[in-house]
Amino acid sequence: MNDRNMQVTTLPATLPAARGRGRPGAREDLPCPIRDVLDRIGDAWSVLVLTTLEPGPARFNQLRRQVGGISQRMLTVTLRHLERDGLVSRTVIPSTPPQVEYALTGLGRSLCMPLKVLADWACSHQTVIRGARRQYDMADS
Repeated sequence: MNDRNMQVTTLPATLPAARGRGRPGAREDLPCPIRDVLDRIGDAWSVLVLTTLEPGPARFNQLRRQVGGISQRMLTVTLRHLERDGLVSRTVIPSTPPQVEYALTGLGRSLCMPLKVLADWACSHQTVIRGARRQYDMADS
């Protein structure tokens, strides 16, 4: 696609203060769809949690083991955000002690394909990007 075929949408740089819960500066009545999605997939852990859940449901500790390096607190916060956005469901399994299982919703599943395309692009361009970084860093020295 060339530059002439690209449509650019001007979005507000900031939004008025939030009412109630949610992130600062967000308003439910003035959503910015691009920012909403980038907030979710741009954080440190959401993409890893979503791709870990793609094969099927998982319990909390299973997720924590599979998503290496994530703290218990950060996994809890990430799962809550993904649940709030409708990407992940949380099911309490009645047992002693109760178990909780997390799974992708239909919406979460629909995000997996674009994430796979992004991951494939990143993998195929990783060498070029690292070379550009080295070249930039050497010129900056």
